[in-house]
Formats: sequence, C-alpha cells, structure tokens
Amino acid sequence: MRVQVKLRVLSDDGTLISDDEVLHLDKASDQIETIGLSLAEAKTLMASTQNRLVSAQAAEYVAKHRCCTTCGRRLRGKGHSSLVFHTAFGVIHLNSPRYYHCGCQPAASKTFSPLTELLSGHDAPELLYLEAKWASLVSYGLTADLLKEVLPIGTSANASTIRNHLHRVAGRRETELAREQHSFIQGCPADWKLLPVPEGPIIVGIDGGYVRGWDDKKSNFEVIVGKSVPEERDDRYFGFVQTFDDRPKRRLYEILREQGFQMNQDLVFLTDGGDDVRELARNMSPCAEHYLDWFHITMRLTVLGQYAKGLAHHTPAEAEAVQTRLERIKWRLWHGDDREALIRVEDLADELDTLESDYPGQNRFTKAAEEFATYIRNNAGSLPNYGERWRNNERISTAFVESTVNVVVGKRFAKKQQMQWSKKGAHLLLQIRTQTLDGSLRNMFTKWYPAMVPANDTRAPVLAAAA
Repeated sequence: MRVQVKLRVLSDDGTLISDDEVLHLDKASDQIETIGLSLAEAKTLMASTQNRLVSAQAAEYVAKHRCCTTCGRRLRGKGHSSLVFHTAFGVIHLNSPRYYHCGCQPAASKTFSPLTELLSGHDAPELLYLEAKWASLVSYGLTADLLKEVLPIGTSANASTIRNHLHRVAGRRETELAREQHSFIQGCPADWKLLPVPEGPIIVGIDGGYVRGWDDKKSNFEVIVGKSVPEERDDRYFGFVQTFDDRPKRRLYEILREQGFQMNQDLVFLTDGGDDVRELARNMSPCAEHYLDWFHITMRLTVLGQYAKGLAHHTPAEAEAVQTRLERIKWRLWHGDDREALIRVEDLADELDTLESDYPGQNRFTKAAEEFATYIRNNAGSLPNYGERWRNNERISTAFVESTVNVVVGKRFAKKQQMQWSKKGAHLLLQIRTQTLDGSLRNMFTKWYPAMVPANDTRAPVLAAAA
C-alpha cells in the first residue's frame, strides 16, 4: 500500500498558496507493527506539515507588512537574515527580511524586521507550555528526553534549555505580581455590609518543607507551601522560598482573589504556628481567623510521650505521673484552655528539670517540654476549642497540607536523591509546579496568548469527512 499525504494552503480569498507532498509511505498490511503510522512516521508528518505551515504563515505576515500602514507606500528593503523558530513540531528556519521605516511618520529606529517582532521569543507558546508543565513534574533531563521521544522538537532540547524556558515562564509571571502590602483589608464595615453574601468559608492550610541548598551544600533552606480550599470552587496550591520571595502576602492574596474571595467572607488559616506563617495570615481579611493546627500539637505531645516511655524504664512511678499530666495537658488543649495548659506544661518542665533519675534522655526530655511551653505561649491566641470544631465538622488540622508538602516539594525536589537547588531556581519551579498541580497553568498561558485553546476547551479541530 502506498500512502501520499499532501498539504494544501489557501489564502483567505481562496487563492492556492502551496500544494506540497508532506509524506510518502509504502506500508505493508500483514503485520501488526506496520498498521497505522509509526511514531517516527508521525513525527516526520508533523515536522513536515509544521515547516510548510509556519513558512506560509510567515510569508503572509511579511507580505502584510511590506507596505507602510499609514500611507501605503512600499517599504525599502535593507536585507535578509535567518530566523529560527522552535515549535513543538520541529525547528523552523525562516527567511526574515528587514525594511526601512517609512518617512511619513517618526520611528524609534531606522529599520525593523516584521518576523522578529512577531516571533520575538523564538519559541512557540505551546512548546513553552509543554516544557514548563512536564519540567514541573519530572526532572529537566527527563522532560527533554520525553519530549524528544514523542515530538519532533529537534535535538537541541536539553536539560539546560528546558530549565531556562521554565525560568522564563515563571519570571514573566513574577513580573505581573503587584507589590507587597502590609495589609490587604480594603474598605470599612459599612462597605462590607453592602457586599453580596459570600459563597462560604475558605480554609487555607500553610506548612513548610526543606530542600537541599546549592550555595551551601551542607545546609537546607525552607520553602513554604499551602493549599487554599474554598467550599464551592477549585482548590489552589501556592508556594515560595521563604528567604527569597519579597511578596509572599501578595502571592497568597492573588490566589484568594482568583477564588472569588471578598472582605465579608470567612477565612480560616491553619498553620504550624511559626512566626513567618503567622505573619503571612495577618491583615489579610477582617473576617480572618488563625488557628494552630491540631496535627502539630499532637506531634509534639507524641514526642513528649515517647520520652515518658523511656523514663518508665528507670523511674516507673515518676513516668506514670508524667504520662497522666500529659493526658491532662492534651485534654486542656483539645478544649481550647490554653491558659491552664500553658501553666501545666511550664510546671512539667520545671519538675523534669529537678527530677533525679538515671534516664539518659532526661535533659532532652526537659528541653522538649520547655520548647513545647514556648510553642504554646507563642500561639496562645490561636488555640480554638478543637473539640467543638470537630463536632461541627470543621477542620482542625493541616493534615491535608502535609500531603501538599509531599506532593509539591518531596516528589519533585527529591531531597532523598541529594538534589540541590538555588533559592531562585527552587522558587521559580515552585510557581510552575503549583499551577500544574491545581490545573491553572494552561489558563495562565491562554491569558498571555488568547488564541491558545483553554485547558477546559474540549473542541477538536474541524476535519474534512472522508469521501
């Protein structure tokens, strides 16, 4: 069987521009591996079609700019150069003519190149989207291998190129982010009463993770990640490098705004109680509440309980008393009685400091109790009645954010594989990865390039019916 694929390109008025053969095949039909197009044949077809299509579009665009748009005079040419345009279906080499500006109007430069102005980035938006998306999910090297395996993108694609393109996309998003503000509370109570009834509360969970640093290879740096969960809209992720980002509150506010947040809407922050995340939640909304999540409280109580079990092997009576006191402290915290809980934790730390025992972990036990007392003291105003919230089916824990840390940080930054990151590189990757995970990356591209098909658009191109 012989197969011939031809591409006909027509102008808007129906004039035939080109009628070329893009693929010629001799196909057998007696083996399963010869049925249909092979991957190599499909890549050849896409590359050949793309080359002819882009060349025709470029020629048409240049023709439209051959004359002055004001007076209609034909522009004087200065010369030609070669322009390379990278697409998802091949690298296209185009002839790029340069013209003198018409003298009928002032211009910033003497000459211009129409194609250079059109294809300023030399990379197709679809290609940038694919590179950014997959590089946020797997390593830069694997992304290059994957795209070269399934698409005719050319042999020049490599890990460095993919990384640079992702940084360019993330950098453009960063430039669109407005300046930081201390407070994002807008209007006054009279204005808030006039707002429509909000859709429901938004729960924001924030937590931190660590990745290995490139500059100081023996240390890690912290990244903050979070998840915003409204009642009636899609969840959104966010993340940033704590010591690099200079607009963390603005970043979170824009996420909330895209989810329809308004000033009369309940906003609940669940955090691990760190100073940085408490500051992130402050002055975000007049209806905002900040709670210390129960998960981190129980983690610390569990550590204290493990020390008490170790103490039981040396002084059983004292250990049993400590276990009882820890249970009572937990009960006080569960019911939001932070004042009494703090008093009991401080008393426990004082007694452990004077306890006479040969338990080798006693000093660490005492230090852990003192740190827990400091932890409760710093977050005394953020301890709700967890039991009441739990009975009302309200969130009391950032366990859903713990999984977010694993999804956003652990599975891509691969700390266990000794991967090392610069703060800038990690921050930029976080911006793309969070958007890939919550499905908003494609929408960002369609905002920049309106002719791109949105992510939720299932329309297929119109194909001619077989005769």
